[in-house]
Amino acid sequence: MSASLRPPAGGVAAADPDARRIGFLPLLVLFYAYTTGGPVGYESLFSLSGPGMSLLFLALVPLVWSIPISMAAAELNSVMPVQGGFYRWVRAAFGDFWGFQSGWWNWTGTFLLNSAYGVLVMDYLQPLLPPMSGGMKWACACLFLWLMAYANIRGIQISGWVSTALQAAVMVPVVWLCAVAALKWQGNPLLPWMPPGQPAGAVFGAGLALVMWNYAGYEQLCSVAGEVRDPQRTFVRALAWTTPLAVLTYVIPCALALAALGDWAEWKTGYMVVAAEKLGGPALKVAMVLGTSIATASLSNSTILSTTRMPFAMAEDGYLPRWLAELHPKYGTPAKAILFSTVIYCVLAGTDVVALIDVYIPLRIATSALMLLAAWQLRREMPDAMRSFRIPGGRLGLALVVIPPILFCGLKLYYSTELVLKWSPVLLAAGPVAYGITRWVGGKEAGR
Repeated sequence: MSASLRPPAGGVAAADPDARRIGFLPLLVLFYAYTTGGPVGYESLFSLSGPGMSLLFLALVPLVWSIPISMAAAELNSVMPVQGGFYRWVRAAFGDFWGFQSGWWNWTGTFLLNSAYGVLVMDYLQPLLPPMSGGMKWACACLFLWLMAYANIRGIQISGWVSTALQAAVMVPVVWLCAVAALKWQGNPLLPWMPPGQPAGAVFGAGLALVMWNYAGYEQLCSVAGEVRDPQRTFVRALAWTTPLAVLTYVIPCALALAALGDWAEWKTGYMVVAAEKLGGPALKVAMVLGTSIATASLSNSTILSTTRMPFAMAEDGYLPRWLAELHPKYGTPAKAILFSTVIYCVLAGTDVVALIDVYIPLRIATSALMLLAAWQLRREMPDAMRSFRIPGGRLGLALVVIPPILFCGLKLYYSTELVLKWSPVLLAAGPVAYGITRWVGGKEAGR
């Protein structure tokens, strides 16, 4: 095996054999928290594309989007279960430059993403809190982000069980809403199929783009392979369960609420709180407000976990300052990478970063496409490597896993907003610039 294809041995588990690891259940919850979290944040889909088309999207898009990505990630993790996940898979497949781009785009893009989660938690909690000044809201968002960072510094076990507790709390108002809505069923949740009088192409494109975003991220938590027991098998099981759970979570509560209320044209982001009040009164509204806040907290927790392993792995490989790869002496976690990332989250939380979340999506698309292509390349270059999971069907099966999601990525970019087209190229171009700087400074020798 060439130097570029040799799986790096680094990671939390390799650096500290006694580092605490997690098993199937907390990993499954972390996957679910990162990719789904709960039936919130996508409610505008129904007013954009109509109830029928929206529910069809939610049920079928995973077949050509999240399931193929899950299968590619499962095979790659089974042959190369390393800390840093897709960053090191892409590096092994295509060399140092593209590996760096994969890690850099993911890490820096989530500065915007996780900063927004701090702000969103405060926005969701606002109905239950006294009026806040902008400075107080920012301070509370920062406090929330530091609490999530602390849970991650304590280790993946703490982070995993925090997510488990948070997700259990999220499901209480969701089950409550489903029960009340089922008792008040009045009409067909699939009607109308799409908004009357709207161009079919625009309705289709807008809805598809939103559903793709909500079913994204199935490769992200493979970055913590060094902190999972028997990662080659555990990740396959977690990935196999995550998509069905996500589909059920997205489809059932919204279908029941639509059948009970029939007010699909009013659905906007956060509308599940309004639906809860209409169906169950003030008590269910308060429970749903808390549930949406907790879902965002769980999403932030899992995002910090997955993305802070990128600078750790890249620093370990010599691309970033070495101190980012230092482990906490007690917990065996990349504490300095977590702390550094959280400082940036807090700085950006004081800006209108929520409006820039769409700018992050092309960076996610780029890393997902590189990961899918890495699955093809490593199958070609390492055909006989032991794999506890292999995408079935030979080359045809692999092509059916790799090609449709990449085509979907192109479709998503086609329907990008003006803001995305203006700023995403800047963020993407920052990757090659940063790579050139690291090579010029001398932080990395080719093939090392």
